[in-house]
Parts: sequence; structure tokens; C-alpha cells
Amino acid sequence: MVDVYLSAKRDLLVVKKGFPLPVIGAGKWRKSKKRVIKISDEIRSALQRQGYYMRKLSDSHSNID
Repeated sequence: MVDVYLSAKRDLLVVKKGFPLPVIGAGKWRKSKKRVIKISDEIRSALQRQGYYMRKLSDSHSNID
């Protein structure tokens, strides 16, 4: 399974359960209390390649005029 972390800058970090936070994700992270049941293929492949997946949540909610 995975652990999900959120930052104050609206970043999302997904790490394999039991693994340490990556150096690239250094900063203040808080662990999400919600359980993760299913993850996307994109996240799953990133976890296999580099051990973590990170993205800015604010990018996914752009304003459409």
C-alpha cells in the first residue's frame, strides 16, 4: 500500500508504505488520514520507477473562463 502526504503549498506526495520521504520532497508534509484503496496506473508506475509520486494539486484545478 501507500502513504499520502499533503504540504502547505498544495503538493501531493505518494510514497510506498514504510519508505522514508524522498529528499526532493523535503519540507513540511502532513500525512493524510484518509485510506487509499486504489491508485492510478500513472502513480503506480512512478512508484515502481522512483519510489514516490509528487505533483502540485493546484495545477489540476485551473480556472476555466
